[in-house]
Amino acid sequence: MSNEGTGIVPAALEFEPDSSSKKKKGVHKPVYSPVFTQKPVQNTDIGCIHLLVNPFSGKKKGQKIGEKVKQILEDEGNSVEVHFSAHSGHLIEIAESIQAQPNDIFAVVGGDGSLSEVITGRMKATSERSERFALIPAGTGNSVANDLRLTSTEQAVQGILKGTWQNLDLARVEMMEGLPGSEKGRTVRYSHNLVTWGLGVDSTIKAERMRWMGPMRYDVGILMAIMANNRRHATLTLDGETMEDDYTLFLIQNSQTGGSMLPLAPGASLDDGMMDIGILKKMTRRDVLKAFGMLKSEGRHVFHPRVDYHKFKTLKIETPAPAAINVDGENIGSTPLQMEVLSNAVQICVPN
Repeated sequence: MSNEGTGIVPAALEFEPDSSSKKKKGVHKPVYSPVFTQKPVQNTDIGCIHLLVNPFSGKKKGQKIGEKVKQILEDEGNSVEVHFSAHSGHLIEIAESIQAQPNDIFAVVGGDGSLSEVITGRMKATSERSERFALIPAGTGNSVANDLRLTSTEQAVQGILKGTWQNLDLARVEMMEGLPGSEKGRTVRYSHNLVTWGLGVDSTIKAERMRWMGPMRYDVGILMAIMANNRRHATLTLDGETMEDDYTLFLIQNSQTGGSMLPLAPGASLDDGMMDIGILKKMTRRDVLKAFGMLKSEGRHVFHPRVDYHKFKTLKIETPAPAAINVDGENIGSTPLQMEVLSNAVQICVPN
């Protein structure tokens, strides 16, 4: 154990270097955890397929992909109900309103944020666990699709038809709804991917104002946030252990991949009953630039001396003033925040 700020920091996870990899930034890449730790579940009993489509996802190609998926599924003799979202948060309302049967499947055409909304809606609708979800990637980030090795619409649909499923952890995230200055009271979301506080959120807020730049906007947003290097004070509590200090960024992950396909959490598994957090302590601009260079080089940031990496089941973030929170790629909340990991809460479709 070591002291940091005014609290006791739990022992950080130590990564093994992958000696078979070439050294970059002075270190090998880390040995990654398996994306799944459990065996897949075979279940070919398909009820109604509720196809929830974000027509605005990616480059507004969601509707076209949704129509294609519906045709393929119906050609295979499946019952399909299609729902289109009209605005941000609409998929939560739609998913919550569906009267589903035990063998039904919720197939989402969109990105990480769309899947997050559908899962949140279903978790609010029922206390039953292990509902089945499938992702047909059509978003900008597609982080979870990357972890699931989903590369095409056809592959994603075949995964649904062939009935290969894996358990998936979720995190119950309670926070203030709305960004700082626009809070609307407490709200709950269920995260399957990531929760971010600090420089990472600053960068995505900046990136959203530059959507015309395409994927490059994420790199530009990060660079702008690094150069600003705002002071961020927080009290962080992991499994009851509290620490308080100035920090650069919290990368809280269920999946290994984050925005812009960055390998944020090499130690994360989707079904290990834990979430991972990379803590980037207060850094100079030079340190932050080095850490992000290491991160983009296959997750080598975990070896940076100012980065600690932990696993947890419960987490709290408290800040002197409300600070922005990003959940599954969407800037939607503010501190104070608390999280609880729900082990194997649902199932996710994976390709063979």
